[in-house]
Amino acid sequence: MSNSTITKNVKKAAGALLCAAFLGAAPTTTVAQTVALKNFEATKSAVFTPVYGKALSPIGYVNFCALNSNECKNLGGTTRQVVLTEKNWKVLHEVNKYVNKTVAPITDQDLYDVPEFWTYPTGAGDCEDYVLQKKRYLEGLGFPAEILLITVVLDENGGGHAVLTVRTDRGDIALDNRRDDIRTWDKTGYTYIKRQAQSNPNQWVSLTNRGISVALTTAAGKD
Repeated sequence: MSNSTITKNVKKAAGALLCAAFLGAAPTTTVAQTVALKNFEATKSAVFTPVYGKALSPIGYVNFCALNSNECKNLGGTTRQVVLTEKNWKVLHEVNKYVNKTVAPITDQDLYDVPEFWTYPTGAGDCEDYVLQKKRYLEGLGFPAEILLITVVLDENGGGHAVLTVRTDRGDIALDNRRDDIRTWDKTGYTYIKRQAQSNPNQWVSLTNRGISVALTTAAGKD
């Protein structure tokens, strides 16, 4: 069996396990989720993250790909946005909440004794590990890889952080380990620095025109 087949099967298995864990046969939608979706639907225009050219890949991502090359392949997908249906909205909420609940926050320094190490979490991890897990689960549940983009931001205190950007027909939304609710990127309070390019996961694009250059670091606490 080829490595690509193994990777595909792992993602399918992850999606199947996730379905069994919390989606079941008929996932429920909370009142808050329904209201939030209606608010998105009522938005006059979708808000997408502006792109200002190319950016360097974070060193954590480069090292992750060196150890997990099949996870970083360009699959040549053509989906630019996912339609934010009620079903998709429910799945995004459930995945976000599930990973936030099942992964305990800890810094790479405390967990691995190194400043930066991106990996799939096994019970604990920091912000980019949450992102990798959510991306993996959502791909296993059928979301196209090219609309699930690892994104580097600065939080309200200027600390490095990572969120998962999901490109939808209602704009770019952020799945964040610091909150269970899902917001459009411009409502998170973060300064967006760079993210994966949709055309190739190994290429990154700049989301700022202010010349900010940061390495993704993990602040202590809820990262």
